[in-house]
Amino acid sequence: MMRIPEGKDSCLSAFARHFQVGIGLFSRFPFCGGVFFDALHMIRTAFVLGAGLGTRLRPLTDLLPKPLIPVFHKPLITFAFDHLLALGFDQFIVNTHHLAACYDEEFPDYRYGKQEIVFRHEPHRLETGGGIKNIEDLVHGEPLLVYNGDIMTDLPVERALADHERSGRLVTMVLRSAGGPLQVAFDATSGQVLDLGSRLGAGAEFPHYLFTGVYILEAEIFAHIPEDQHISIIPILCDLIRDQPGSVGGIVLDEGHWWDLGTPAQYLEVHRHFYERYLDSENPAHAPWPRPIQPSARIVDTALEGLISIAPGVELARGSSLKDVIVWPGVKFSSPVHYANGILSPAGFLPA
Repeated sequence: MMRIPEGKDSCLSAFARHFQVGIGLFSRFPFCGGVFFDALHMIRTAFVLGAGLGTRLRPLTDLLPKPLIPVFHKPLITFAFDHLLALGFDQFIVNTHHLAACYDEEFPDYRYGKQEIVFRHEPHRLETGGGIKNIEDLVHGEPLLVYNGDIMTDLPVERALADHERSGRLVTMVLRSAGGPLQVAFDATSGQVLDLGSRLGAGAEFPHYLFTGVYILEAEIFAHIPEDQHISIIPILCDLIRDQPGSVGGIVLDEGHWWDLGTPAQYLEVHRHFYERYLDSENPAHAPWPRPIQPSARIVDTALEGLISIAPGVELARGSSLKDVIVWPGVKFSSPVHYANGILSPAGFLPA
């Protein structure tokens, strides 16, 4: 029978603090160089969205906020931090709501490496638009980049920053041609976003694109968001598209990788991508990341097949078998178990 460990560290997040800053996505996919430094001199603040509920990944997100779910034992949000550090951002703001104490456990000194993080808690969830309005006092009238905390990407965002600076627009949305729902009507010739999710009934004749969850905002945006309200940024942007044509623009970035870790299948697929690269590397045993099976895991005489990720401290009884399974910290079995194609956590097994 599975045993859930006792103790106050119910968030399961502190286990990852010993993992090295800056490893992972950006050591394996070198950043595309580009003329982005001028834009970065003006845009220094990044707002990483960390307050979502992650309902599609329950019961995993009953244990951790979605931005803290581990990818080969490294919290998802830290890949965003690595990306932003590579771009030269030097002010990080993260909003919290669901299981907010887990962020305190993961970042007890409110830092990621040497980078300070400012956390802004929302006792009542404000959604994306309300969350942006709630950090107005932290931005000091400067532009900012917003980055969904539940995606993983190495998009060449420097190009979007440079395009935003040149365009003089209020908003620049980072788009892709594929990889998810294509809900953004976009005129590539003018660079204007014409509609979002067909809310305005406009732009039907233009190609539609995926919104990546990365976007750049001028400080003027705060005047368009009501205070202390639960509101998405999408209706705010739709109002701007309708009332101030040309104020919301976009750029299509199809280079690099982009994943939304919104479902168990997508979560498993991201692991599979890095696992295959790990196996193809020249000396995987000495790679700093990923380390699929942590040395402190006790899995003697366990049959392992396919994609495997086993967290520190996991204990599996002799005679167990796993195939294409991610095992979270805190999992302990005293009798043999057999699982395939999913995620095993103290909350149970979640099929992918």
